[in-house]
Amino acid sequence: MKKITNVYRKEAILQLGKFLSYVDSASAWPGFDCGVSENEYLEFKSVIKKASQVNQWFTEEMIYLALKNWSFNLSESNLKKWLSNYDLLEKPNKNMFIICAGNLPLVGFHDILCSLILGLDVQIKLSKNDDILIPAIVHILSFFNEEFKNKIKIIKDKPLAFDYVIATGSDNSNRYFEYYFGKKPHIFRKNRTSIAVLKDDIDDNDLINLSHDVLQYYGLGCRSVTKLYLPENFNLDRLYKNFYNYKDLVNHNKYMNNYDYNRSVYLLEQKIFFDNGFLILKEDDKLFSPVSVVNFEFYSDIESLDKKLKNLSEDIQCRIGVGGLPFGSAQNPNLWDYADGVDTLNFIIKN
Repeated sequence: MKKITNVYRKEAILQLGKFLSYVDSASAWPGFDCGVSENEYLEFKSVIKKASQVNQWFTEEMIYLALKNWSFNLSESNLKKWLSNYDLLEKPNKNMFIICAGNLPLVGFHDILCSLILGLDVQIKLSKNDDILIPAIVHILSFFNEEFKNKIKIIKDKPLAFDYVIATGSDNSNRYFEYYFGKKPHIFRKNRTSIAVLKDDIDDNDLINLSHDVLQYYGLGCRSVTKLYLPENFNLDRLYKNFYNYKDLVNHNKYMNNYDYNRSVYLLEQKIFFDNGFLILKEDDKLFSPVSVVNFEFYSDIESLDKKLKNLSEDIQCRIGVGGLPFGSAQNPNLWDYADGVDTLNFIIKN
């Protein structure tokens, strides 16, 4: 195998980042500096609107949030920082099969990007919940390097011959993945969630940032915080005060349907819970919580808590706050923040 020499591939990815930065900031065509014609630019804008209409969880605000994060990541400095950690080798005539999740916009694009950087051909099986945005991104990317037209195939039926598999789904779907694809080199991702550990003297600014970790993307992602570990006697009103910036959730029908359902169930079961009209806080030792609900648990000793969380590490995507990432960073992963802690580039390089 030879080292990667196709600079055009990298330049195309950089141009995609530049294009997405314009999409995020300009409603009108900004000129050819974005890399495409006015018609193509406006067509991409219309795709965003269409995706938000087809899947009501994917509001335009949510989609633009995802695009903004990708435009930031696909910069010269970030790509250099990411790729400098690897001895990148071409993988000629190798084929990757990717089964994408559909809980968040473009959630499978990182796997696609890793495969393209190493020169693989890619077959993509999309979730029906996110089958509009990724084809649109691939279409734009092909403008910047025609090689990608032949390297990327979006499939609806069974894949053709392939060498690797990356599949993301539920714990149940993982049994299917293992049965059909387990003999190939693979990455299978299961259900995970994220947690936050707070301290007594946490300030309001950190609590506002925590609200983004919890409620951006409606809590649908594996990086969404669904469990809070609070110091004893922590005042829950402080959470509601600083989460109030998400009060407009009451206008989102799907989210509020979940809120109304969960609230009704807890009332019927005579469960103790707290709520402010759009978010339920419930004392519960479980890590996972349904949409519109955040579980919490009090702790008295951080060392004991650390030991407990170490035993739960297989279910935790990221830890925010004490002993973890900064508040407000959960929904903004870098290129080197791999899902489930499995280095995708390294997996491809070594297999």
